[in-house]
Amino acid sequence: MIKKFTTTGCAVALFLSAFAQETPDAAIVQKIRKEGLENSKAMDIAFNLTDVSGPRLSNSPGLKKAQEWAVKQLSDWGLKNAHLEAWGTFGKGWQVDKYYAATTLPYYHAIIASPKAWTPGTNGPIKSEVLLIKADSVADLAKYKGKLAGKIVMMDQGAPLTSGIRADFSRYADTTLAQMAAATPTAGGGRQRPAGGPMADRMAQMMKMREVRAAIGALLLEEKVGLILTYARGGQGTFFTSNGASYALDAKPVSPELEVEAEDFLHILRLLKGGKKVEIEADVKTSFYDQDPKGYNVIAEIPGTDKKLKEELVMIGGHFDSWHAATGATDNAAGSAVMMEAMRILKAIDFKPKRTIRIALWSSEEQGLFGSRNYVLNHFGDPKTMELKPDQKKISAYYNLDNGTGKIRGVYLQGNVAAGPLLQSWLTPFNDLGAKTITVSNTGGTDHQSFDALGIPGFQFIQDPMDYNTRTHHSNMDTYDRLVEDDLKQAATIVASFVYNTSQREAQIPRKELPVPQPARP
Repeated sequence: MIKKFTTTGCAVALFLSAFAQETPDAAIVQKIRKEGLENSKAMDIAFNLTDVSGPRLSNSPGLKKAQEWAVKQLSDWGLKNAHLEAWGTFGKGWQVDKYYAATTLPYYHAIIASPKAWTPGTNGPIKSEVLLIKADSVADLAKYKGKLAGKIVMMDQGAPLTSGIRADFSRYADTTLAQMAAATPTAGGGRQRPAGGPMADRMAQMMKMREVRAAIGALLLEEKVGLILTYARGGQGTFFTSNGASYALDAKPVSPELEVEAEDFLHILRLLKGGKKVEIEADVKTSFYDQDPKGYNVIAEIPGTDKKLKEELVMIGGHFDSWHAATGATDNAAGSAVMMEAMRILKAIDFKPKRTIRIALWSSEEQGLFGSRNYVLNHFGDPKTMELKPDQKKISAYYNLDNGTGKIRGVYLQGNVAAGPLLQSWLTPFNDLGAKTITVSNTGGTDHQSFDALGIPGFQFIQDPMDYNTRTHHSNMDTYDRLVEDDLKQAATIVASFVYNTSQREAQIPRKELPVPQPARP
C-alpha cells in the first residue's frame, strides 16, 4: 500500500540541495555487474528454497529445512557468524501431510483446494452428502443442531465469477514511474475518514457477519462436523489461501476445513441450490509441531575491516516464511534469493567492506512482521516508547525486497527526503537495466517498516508488479515457474551495488527525525 504525500516547501528544497551526488566507483560496479549478470546463482538458490524445501509456513518443517540450508550455504560462501537467532515465542508449526477431495455424485470430479492453515485433518477417509448451511443470524442455527455429526458442510456464500478486465501480468509504464517520482512529502501521513456514513454501516455489517460466523464455527465443532468447505478468493484455477485457526500453543480447537477454489465451490453450490444431491469423499491429514515454539531468523555477515567503521552495520533482508498452498516462490523466495545472491556476489568479488554487512532472513512476516519487529526490539530499541539501544546509532541502512519476482525499478524513500539524491546517484549505473525511479512515497506491509518505525533508514525497492497481486501472492500458483530469472539477476546486482556504496561512504545514510513514542492503548 502506497501512502501519498503533499508538498511542503522546505522539504522540497532539502530534496534538491541536500548534498552533492556521489559517483559510484565504476570499476567496482562493473565487477558487480559481471558477477551478478553473468555468473548468477539466484535461480539455484530459489530452487532450493521452493522445490527442495517445500512450503515454508511459520515454524513448519519446510521453513526449518530451508533455514538450515541457508545457514550452511551462507557459511559455504565464506560469510561469518551464520546462525539461527531466536527472536521470541511464535507458537505451533503445522503442515499438510495428505490432501484428497472429490465429488462422487452427481459424478466424479477432483476438487482444487487446500486445508486451511492450523486446522486439523479428517482423522481418516470420510464420505458424505454435502449439507448447505444458510444462516443470517445466530438464531437461524437452531435448526441444524443434532444433524451435522460427520457431515461435509458448506456455507451459502460465494459471488459469481466475472471475466477479468486486465491482464494478469504487467510491468510499470514510464508514466506510472514518473508519477511516483513526482510525489511530494507531507508531515501528515494517512488520510482521515469521516465518522459515520457508509463506512460505519459497512463496519456494522462486518461485525454482524463475524458474530454469525463465530457462532457457526462453535456449532460445527460442538456437532463434530466431518469437514467444512470454504469459498476461496480467486478463479481460473487459482485460489488465495489463509489460516483457519490460531497458531498459539493454547489455541482453541476448530473443525477440519478446506479452502476450495472458486469454480469448484460455485459448481457445488449451484447443484445444492438447484436441489441436486452432491456427495464428496475426502481424506485430509495435517500435523502440528509444538516441541520448539520459538521463532528464528537466519543471520550471517561479512565483517567490516575499517578500524573506525567496522562496528557499524549495513543490513539487507527479506522474509523467508511463506503460505502453504504452494512453495512461496514470489512471496518471498524471490526476495530471499536476491538478498542471498547479493551477499554471494560481494564475496565472489572479494569485497572487504568498511562497515559490517549483515543479511537477515525473517520468519513469521506473514503473521505480522514478527521476525523483523522482534529483531529490531532485541537489538535496536522499542518503537512504542522510543527507548533506543546503543546499536540503533550504528546501523546505516536496511534494504528490503518483498514484492515478487519483478525487477527493481527504483526505491521508496519512506519520506526520507535527504536520502533521495544519494540513492538516485547509486541507481544511475543501472538506468540501462530499467532502474531509475526514486519516490518519496511510503510503501507498507513488509519488513522495512520495522526499521523505519525506530528511525533507522529502511527502504523497500520498487518492483515491477508482474502477476504478483493477480495470480501468485498467497496463492496455490506461487511456484518456482513464476520466477523471472533475468529480473532476479538484475535485482541482486543492484542490491549488491547499494550495499557496497552504503558500506564504503564515510557518513551514514541521512535519517529522518525520530518518530514520537506511540501512546499506550487503554
